[in-house]
Amino acid sequence: MAAPELLIPWADFLLCVALIAVAGNRLSRYGDVIAEKTGLSGSWIGLILLATATSLPELITGAAAVTAAGAPDIAAGDVLGSCVFNLVILVALDFLHRHESVYRRASQGHLLSAGFGIILLGLVGVNLLLADKHIVPTLGWVGLYSPLLGLLYLFSMRAVFLYEREQMAAFTEDMTEQYPGIRLRRAVMWYVAVAAVVVGAGVWLPSIGTTLAEVMGWNKSFVGTLFVAAATSMPELSVTIGAVRIRAVDMAIANLLGSNLFDLCILAIDDLAYLPGPLLSHVSSVHALSAFSAMVMTGIFIVGLLYRAGTRLFKTVGWVSIALLLVYLGNAYVLYLYDK
Repeated sequence: MAAPELLIPWADFLLCVALIAVAGNRLSRYGDVIAEKTGLSGSWIGLILLATATSLPELITGAAAVTAAGAPDIAAGDVLGSCVFNLVILVALDFLHRHESVYRRASQGHLLSAGFGIILLGLVGVNLLLADKHIVPTLGWVGLYSPLLGLLYLFSMRAVFLYEREQMAAFTEDMTEQYPGIRLRRAVMWYVAVAAVVVGAGVWLPSIGTTLAEVMGWNKSFVGTLFVAAATSMPELSVTIGAVRIRAVDMAIANLLGSNLFDLCILAIDDLAYLPGPLLSHVSSVHALSAFSAMVMTGIFIVGLLYRAGTRLFKTVGWVSIALLLVYLGNAYVLYLYDK
């Protein structure tokens, strides 16, 4: 293949990543400003505002996959692959947080959203395994698990909100205003603007990944599950790096855990849009591997948050991050073997 045909998609990819990197950094900053001006915690802002904005590429990609492309496996692989990839971003967060282990610095309030994440992942994983047995209840063309996912997502958001509100009410120490020169209205306007850039670039990125797979001769199924998932999770990575720069660690972690919760809710939306029948009954059961891998990784995160080990290997990352990376690589390797 001619060199220009190879260079164009790579140039598009680098441009897209650069846009996400710049906009994601500003998204974190204005999210922090909104948290300060509204009196809400950084964890709540990360869980709702940032997680929703950075997960919109998965929503667009999934909707296109089950409607225009008729590729339910891409939709399921993107959602569950993104859940796994979001959790491995914690390794980068731990590496970038040079002062101490990120698991010692993070609030234990993340246990609530992590616990809900395990519940939702378990529901999806079990239904993936039972789908080929034709025993999963349905509501029309939609699996019964879809409204359950939606209800659990809403319940988890309410539970976390009430918990964070209680924590903020108990916090009586006066806080120094960090952004006295920025008004809430201006912060919201800039947040919406940079969120639009992140979403637009994030939506563009999967199509670039597909083009790269074609011009490079990579396996489409393997790339669809891992590469597209990584591509649509690029906004989460950018926001995480931006949050570390302003030392908003809790906001970064809440964004990752909140993105996973929202991604699993997206699976229910994809199921509604997929008219041939329950989505999980029309995809490969190998996706259950990603669901259970994400469950194990979330469990490892919970252990790290409770144990709060401060040991760092070669002054880089802790054993919790090493374990997360190993599970991610193991999941990728098994998917690669399965697809051969």
